[in-house]
Amino acid sequence: MAQAYFNCVNANGGVNGHPIKYFIQKEQINPAQIASEAKQLVTSDNVVGIVGNTSIIECTINHSYWEKLGFFLIDSGIAPECYSTSNSAAVNMGPRYSSDGAVQYAITQHPSKIVFDQANVPGTSYIAAGPNAIAKAANIPIVDMTANPPVSDANSVAISLVDAAGKDGAVVLNFTPPDALVILQAAQKLNIEGNVKLWACSTPCNTDFLAKSLGSKWNGKIFVNAELTPPDGTNTATMNLYKAILSQYGSAVAGGIGSFSQMGFVEAELMVKALQSVTGDYTVASVNAAIKGLKNVNTGMLCQQWTYGDYSLHIPNNMDYTVTANNGQMTIAPTGGQCTLISDVDPQIKQYRTEAGTAPLDPTAT
Repeated sequence: MAQAYFNCVNANGGVNGHPIKYFIQKEQINPAQIASEAKQLVTSDNVVGIVGNTSIIECTINHSYWEKLGFFLIDSGIAPECYSTSNSAAVNMGPRYSSDGAVQYAITQHPSKIVFDQANVPGTSYIAAGPNAIAKAANIPIVDMTANPPVSDANSVAISLVDAAGKDGAVVLNFTPPDALVILQAAQKLNIEGNVKLWACSTPCNTDFLAKSLGSKWNGKIFVNAELTPPDGTNTATMNLYKAILSQYGSAVAGGIGSFSQMGFVEAELMVKALQSVTGDYTVASVNAAIKGLKNVNTGMLCQQWTYGDYSLHIPNNMDYTVTANNGQMTIAPTGGQCTLISDVDPQIKQYRTEAGTAPLDPTAT
């Protein structure tokens, strides 16, 4: 989606008359390859800014390299280092803080227990630490489970989750849409989706594709941490621009309307704002100073204004919505659906707010 945004900018004259050239590298979760591609971007492609990372481990592998060279990344983070280092600031919350939000919502419904199930990928202990801290503070028992992606026996996973949660418990999933969907569909096929108090999910489930695939039987049964403003029914200038760019330039964008394409939109939007503020030549120094200087930006997509800043860690998106499946669309949940701060019971959220404070609301997002 970032590429689509830049294509639109270039079609309308570029930034101060300069077209944006965007280099995309695709990796295979191979540390050596990831490190090599970072060096290629710098030494061969001569990039002056980095925007759009959605790799599982890129922040882990390359953050020291970017820090050494003075690059300040705008990304959609997954790895812990996307949020816990000085030179990476994400537009999303990532799996830990998004799971925090899903668990927080589940707690508002007073479950007897929470079962937190996630993909068995690097960082599971880091991710689980947030939900566990929040559940513990609320005196709600929490059970941690993992499943290897791609999920091959969704029926067994669904049965295990429902059995572990019980009829008054909540199941919280942290998977990408293909795996989350097969687990939810398995529960429906086995007619056990109603055998728990509620299902919740981190942000990857926030797509109309998933809602349409589940159908109306899941209305009011699954609640998803959204991270960004729900696009359906939101009639703002930014949301209309996002949909127009997706329609005209986004033929290669996977998933259509939803959180992931919104993340790409916001990343590119922030980069363009930084580039517009540069006077003189576009260099690594000038562009990255502009990125780091982004402050209180109204993106129109986030609950809060977005700031980069000079901090030891960056979690600028730490307030969001809860959405629910509603006849094939993800719409704001009828209860608990307003912008809600991720709890600073999570120690990393507390550390970030101690350094950066709590950002003002973005008045253009709703």
